Amino acid sequence: MTAKLLPRFKQRIKRFTMVPSKGGCFELKVEGRLLYSKLKTGVFPDEKALLDEVEKALGG
Repeated sequence: MTAKLLPRFKQRIKRFTMVPSKGGCFELKVEGRLLYSKLKTGVFPDEKALLDEVEKALGG
């Protein structure tokens, strides 16, 4: 997911924090708002849909 997020939003991301976890689990938050939690769902997200959500959360 990082490989998709950084190239697309690098000019708009003010801070990017990665916290290692077991099993490839992660949560994606933008401006403190949780957009996706693999910890809760247990499945990898649809990347395009999640990137679109990040786009919307960043204002467009």
